[in-house]
Amino acid sequence: MIAIDSPVLVDLLTDGVYADASEACLRQCLTAGPVVICEVALAEVSSALQNGAEAMMALEEMSIRFSPLEVKSALRAGEMQRRHRQRDHSSRRAAPDYLIGAHALLQCDGLITRDDKFFREYFKGLKLIVPSV
Repeated sequence: MIAIDSPVLVDLLTDGVYADASEACLRQCLTAGPVVICEVALAEVSSALQNGAEAMMALEEMSIRFSPLEVKSALRAGEMQRRHRQRDHSSRRAAPDYLIGAHALLQCDGLITRDDKFFREYFKGLKLIVPSV
């Protein structure tokens, strides 16, 4: 099971700059098994569209399933955000990024993302799948 980051989906749904690369990557991942989205990424995707029903219909058409965050993932996200604040006081990376990363690390087998630098630094061992541009 592979998780998908919201910017990849937003590109697909809004015909963004990376839409073709994101579509090819998603298709390839779907041949290997299920692709899932957590509630945090779903909220971000929904904010880019007209409404939640549109988001759910689009995800269903793309065969992307919903996978809710477990408590262990939420706790890990908080730990990672705290470590980040301790290391870099000037940067305030938002909690959603940590939640998406922890969900992928602890509940999935990898993450489709374009933000590989961040996830590589904070989520050691997380398999990252980066759409080729």
